[in-house]
Amino acid sequence: MNKVLIFASMLVLTIGCKKGQEQQGAGMAATQKVLPTITVGEQSTTSNLSFPVNIEGVVNSPVQAKISGYITKVLVDEGQAVRQGQPMFQLETQTLNQSAASAKAQVEVARVEVNRLLPLVEKNIVSKVQLETAQANLQRAQAAYNEVASNIGFAVVKAPVNGVVGAIQYREGALVTANNTVLTTVSDVKDVYAYFSMNEKDYLSFLAQAKGATAKEKLANFSEVSLIMANGKEYNHKGKIQTVTGQIDPTTGSIQIRATFPNPEHLLTNGNSGTILIPQTFDNSLVIPEVAVFEQQGKIFAYKVEDNTIKQVVVTLKSRADNLVVVESGLKAGDVIIVQGLNGVRTGDKVTPQPVSMDSIVKAIQPIF
Repeated sequence: MNKVLIFASMLVLTIGCKKGQEQQGAGMAATQKVLPTITVGEQSTTSNLSFPVNIEGVVNSPVQAKISGYITKVLVDEGQAVRQGQPMFQLETQTLNQSAASAKAQVEVARVEVNRLLPLVEKNIVSKVQLETAQANLQRAQAAYNEVASNIGFAVVKAPVNGVVGAIQYREGALVTANNTVLTTVSDVKDVYAYFSMNEKDYLSFLAQAKGATAKEKLANFSEVSLIMANGKEYNHKGKIQTVTGQIDPTTGSIQIRATFPNPEHLLTNGNSGTILIPQTFDNSLVIPEVAVFEQQGKIFAYKVEDNTIKQVVVTLKSRADNLVVVESGLKAGDVIIVQGLNGVRTGDKVTPQPVSMDSIVKAIQPIF
């Protein structure tokens, strides 16, 4: 009888323990978070490096007067197209005209003296040396007159090249100094240069994307670039990167690069600003949504799920673009990672993965306007 009672008691305890464990497991399952996840895979993607640019005409020629004087007329307007040799400014010539008249009179006096001595030399009345001295005086007087006459011609300041007139710095009545005062600039803007800088790391990554053995070959093989203008719209002509400065600026740690854009409509002009977009193509690379990574203390992390348990991993990135990141290391194809709700979890938490498509995550964070 006692043995029966003992066995019955043990059976009740065993059943009770099993029910308790089942209820505890059910409770843990009820509190376990369900989080969206994706399976990491390889794909090809193109991203854009972006840098601010300054626009300049291919030719920017300063307009300076070759003589000093007061401006009497401005013959062009800002933004006007001019041809090489076209008059742009008129300087006062009153003083020059007076100097020219005086110089011309000196020429006539010297010529009269030469003409007076010629027959006297022929008759041996005066020495040949006196004639040569008079002829030298005539040459000097003629040279002085020619210089003054040239200066009168320089009173009309002409366009040095074909192009478009920039800001006019001096107007009528302003005193300008010879070869020292920039009156305006004429820019040839049928093509424009876009100057921008990048740091050493970006520059090396930039070169690594292009084909070729040397920097020159890489630049020649590089894809066309785009320009976003100051109003946020994309310029309707593609550009080409042409040159890179020969060294890194020790002060800024950056290197300057120049791209050229055609400008047939003259939409761009000297002094414009914008943003250049340089495409980078990554073939068969690990690409994940940008929201799946986060930064702490200068490192990039992602949450990987293994056996329904969260594991924090360090990842390094090749590039970011269009709400996506290209992973260089830290993840591999087939890994399952959390793509939403990262702020509410930590390493060791139990989760229930809810597979979603990567496109649904990326589109969810696209701007609506």
